[in-house]
Amino acid sequence: MSDTSNPYGSFGSQMTATAQYGAAPSGTVGGGAQSLVSDTTTAGFSKDVLDESRKQPVLVDFWAPWCGPCKQLTPVIEKVVNEAAGRVKLVKLNIDDHPSIPGQLGIQSIPAVIAFVDGRPVDGFMGAVPESQVREFIDKLAGADGDAEAQAAEIEAVLAQAAELLAHGSLQEAAQLYGAVLQADQTNAAAYAGMAECMIAANQHARASELIANAPPELAGDAALQSVAKKLELYEEARKLGDPVALEQTLAENPDDHEARMKLAKILNVQGNRGEAADHLLSIMKRDRTFDDDGARRQLLEFFEAWGPKDPATIAARRRLSSILFS
Repeated sequence: MSDTSNPYGSFGSQMTATAQYGAAPSGTVGGGAQSLVSDTTTAGFSKDVLDESRKQPVLVDFWAPWCGPCKQLTPVIEKVVNEAAGRVKLVKLNIDDHPSIPGQLGIQSIPAVIAFVDGRPVDGFMGAVPESQVREFIDKLAGADGDAEAQAAEIEAVLAQAAELLAHGSLQEAAQLYGAVLQADQTNAAAYAGMAECMIAANQHARASELIANAPPELAGDAALQSVAKKLELYEEARKLGDPVALEQTLAENPDDHEARMKLAKILNVQGNRGEAADHLLSIMKRDRTFDDDGARRQLLEFFEAWGPKDPATIAARRRLSSILFS
């Protein structure tokens, strides 16, 4: 189960060229998408806001730690700015630490958001406004992207095609499509997760781990990336557990060796034998729920997390689990 440097020839070079294994699409720095949300200071205001606003509109969010409405607005405006995918940037300024800029601009109440274009303020709003209003403000400022809906539909179609290719083992073709999506949308969680799945299927687990670690911070809570991270965690654990053939021999001699059965289940899982892995854990549960403080059930739930709720193995094993728990 060791990594190989490049078992798929152009597969590895294609992934490097498109996204450094997903880690450097155009407009990215240091392995993750260049942040659309940042903080600034009095000294950095000219560079971070005035200079940047000559490239694209910049929203300045004037806030303070004690401001309750600021805490309501922050996640909303960050979400909408990230979804705008580079049409605008958001720069946040703590007015307690840096009072001179808001003083010069006459900011008397917060939260206050001022939009800068070509080095000068052009529009703004005050208060913790709803997401729909923030979205309208950005569309008005940056110009509504008439092709956004069509582009989103195209990306979804490409992702679906890539997932199908991955499921059938066409790793090079799938990686090319995921790389193309990352070129178009640097914060597409499905593309990051899909690229990582390609690496795992190619036995390039270390590179998959690096990719997940370098994903944009705003994707940290995405379910698809968390699922891949769980798979990698299970792989690292399972590769230290020994020889599956020896474990099978141990179970043939002693079917009640639950520790050996648990180890074998973990190895089978990372080998892709999900049904067999679930069988072993369910077998432990039927024989002894007290083993490892109900450890077989807890391990099975970790498998579900890695497989995802819609995976056929999850659905089948969850049904059997329910029959054991509630019979």
